[in-house]
Amino acid sequence: MEELDVSEGFDVHEYRHGLKLLRDDRETMHLANREGFACPACGRAFEKLMVSEKRTHTFNSPPGPFCLVRTDEQLLVLTH
Repeated sequence: MEELDVSEGFDVHEYRHGLKLLRDDRETMHLANREGFACPACGRAFEKLMVSEKRTHTFNSPPGPFCLVRTDEQLLVLTH
């Protein structure tokens, strides 16, 4: 299982073959994991990924466990 590499930031284009775009509103993207990529925080496969360049966020707690990963320019929220 390939893990998302966030060591130098996260580039969604490197993983487009396995991620399905669900929603994009300029600063925030919501994607589904179609290839079973592994979470960079815990190493398990994740279901959905939110990538945001916003400084602040308010969102409802996702059902079930989730992981947060911070790069220099993005916040990644991965739901399991």
